[in-house]
Amino acid sequence: MAQEEAEAATEQVDTAAVDTAAADTAAVEAPAPVVEEESESLHKVLKTKFIEGDAGFMSLVALALVLGLAFCIERVIYLTLAKINTRKFMGELADLVEKDKIEDAIELCNNTRGPVARVSSKALACLNSKEQNDIGSIERAINTEAEIQGSYLEEHCSWITFFIASAPSLGFLGTVIGMVMAFDTIEKAGDISPTVVAGGMKVALITTIFGIIVALILQLFYNFILGSIEGLTANMEESAQELLTMCVKSPKCQK
Repeated sequence: MAQEEAEAATEQVDTAAVDTAAADTAAVEAPAPVVEEESESLHKVLKTKFIEGDAGFMSLVALALVLGLAFCIERVIYLTLAKINTRKFMGELADLVEKDKIEDAIELCNNTRGPVARVSSKALACLNSKEQNDIGSIERAINTEAEIQGSYLEEHCSWITFFIASAPSLGFLGTVIGMVMAFDTIEKAGDISPTVVAGGMKVALITTIFGIIVALILQLFYNFILGSIEGLTANMEESAQELLTMCVKSPKCQK
C-alpha cells in the first residue's frame, strides 16, 4: 500500500511538472503586446497649432503667406523666362549687323525673349532709321530701354517685401491681443492659476511663431529673386556696351 501511495505521488509530481513546462512554453510562444506609437504627421501638427492659435489672426498670417508666395512664384517664372544665352545671342546679332542685315537683326531680337533682346531691338531700330541713327540717339535709346526693362524686372517686389514685413507684425498683433484675452480670463476667474495663464500665453505665442515662419519662407524666395535680378541687370549692362560698339562700327551709324 505504501508503494501505491508513492507511485501516486510520483504521478502527481510528473503531471505538475508537465503542466508547468507547458505553461512556460505557451508564455514564451505568446507574442508580446506591441505598443503602437502614433506619430503625427507635420500636416496634422501644423493644423492643430493653427487651430490653437486663434483662427482669426492665424487666417491673416496664412493669407499673407499665400499672397506672398503668389507674387514670389510669378517673379520666379518671369525671371526664369527672361534668362537667355547672352553670349550666343550677341554673337549672332554681331554677325548680322556686320553683314549690314539690320532688318534680320531686329527680327532676331523680336523673336527672342528677355530684356537684352528688348534693349537690342530698340537700339537697332534707331540705327535703321534715318533720323535717329547717330551715336547720341542710339545711346539714349539703349539707356531708356534698359531703365524700362529694369523696372519690369523689379515689378511686384515691393509687394513681397510688404508681406515679409506684415507677417511678423500680424503675429505680434495676435500675441498682444492674446495676452489681453489671457488677462481678461484671469480677471474673470479671480485666480492666477497656471492653467489659465498657460492657455492664454500659448495662443499668444503661436501667432508670433507662425508669423516669423512665414516671413522666413518669403525672405528665402525674395533673396533668390534679387539674385536673379542682379544677374539679368549685369548681363543687360554688358550687352548694352557691346551693342553700342556694334552700332558704332556699322556703316549706317552717323559718326
